Amino acid sequence: MNGHSSIPHAGLVSLVGAGPGDPDLLTVRALRTLQEADCVVYDRLVSPDILALIRAGAYREYAGKGVGRPSAEQQSINARLIALAGQYRRVVRLKGGDPFIFGRGGEEALALEAAGIEWEIIPGITAAIGCGAYAGIPLTHRGLAQQVTFVTAHRAAAEEGVDWASLARAGSTVVFYMGVGEIPTIEEQLQRHGRCGNTPVALVENGCTPVQRVFSGTLNSLAALAQEVALQAPALVIVGEVAGLGLRPLSSLIPGVAAAA
Repeated sequence: MNGHSSIPHAGLVSLVGAGPGDPDLLTVRALRTLQEADCVVYDRLVSPDILALIRAGAYREYAGKGVGRPSAEQQSINARLIALAGQYRRVVRLKGGDPFIFGRGGEEALALEAAGIEWEIIPGITAAIGCGAYAGIPLTHRGLAQQVTFVTAHRAAAEEGVDWASLARAGSTVVFYMGVGEIPTIEEQLQRHGRCGNTPVALVENGCTPVQRVFSGTLNSLAALAQEVALQAPALVIVGEVAGLGLRPLSSLIPGVAAAA
């Protein structure tokens, strides 16, 4: 938490991770904060079941961002959080997953710091951890994966700085966030940089929710698999030998969840 606010009587802003979808995966502190909130600014990936846990009477405001959809600009969200902190005692910025893992929580924290607003971070289970677990995929496993890398794949084909050679190394697990539109690029670049085409892969759509779908295949047919199953965002792409273990946890059997293919 930072120091004193430059805005008289400004409230506290809590950056709260809602986890990957299942409300049972909220932390105790996150739940308590939602039930104490005066104002909640929430993202597109926060489920209705989690929104239902917000204190009755709290002001709610949607500030979701989605690929290909009209969405709030990050600077506007930052400014809105600052303004709301001047109106409410307890403001919650509620984000799917973890605010500091591809959630722009750092940008919001910097803006709050610059405005002199007191803030705190309440971590959430990031999508890779939760969805991997519910799909029965341990992201690290002795003899198969000694490291795991999280990558934002959004616009991967156009952005510089993606170290494909590093991602293609055997003995590692790579989890691509926001990668539905970049699946052909993922398949091509990993193989071009040396990852074996027979490397197991998994696609996890709407992970940790009652409509979760999990599909298994190999890297050399990743794009074809995604097209065959009509994969839709939000979805994760998991690449690595661990994706071929074929585990079936009971947590994947939440009502309505499709079994892995």
